[in-house]
Amino acid sequence: MPISVNVRTYSGETLAACTHPAIGGLCRRAATLALPMLGHVDPYDDTWFNKSQMRLLVPELRELIDSTSAPEAETEAAAEVLALAEQLELKPHRYLVFVGD
Repeated sequence: MPISVNVRTYSGETLAACTHPAIGGLCRRAATLALPMLGHVDPYDDTWFNKSQMRLLVPELRELIDSTSAPEAETEAAAEVLALAEQLELKPHRYLVFVGD
């Protein structure tokens, strides 16, 4: 089962999800580039990011979207994850969760 990404509330309710098949590849690419947030997503467990961590994660996603050497599927996955990350700005107590398999 590939990695997926959810927006969750403090109580654990899932508000939105992304199941793009290239999310795992995106995270592996981030690890090879030594990106400190996305590069440390655990592919086998859940990795939670809170609103304050978005200050670091969002620029990483934008960097991967703008990369000319990134495969198109990974660029699409990064754009979908970025759209979810932006939802954390709407209300407090929301988290971006990378769900490992």
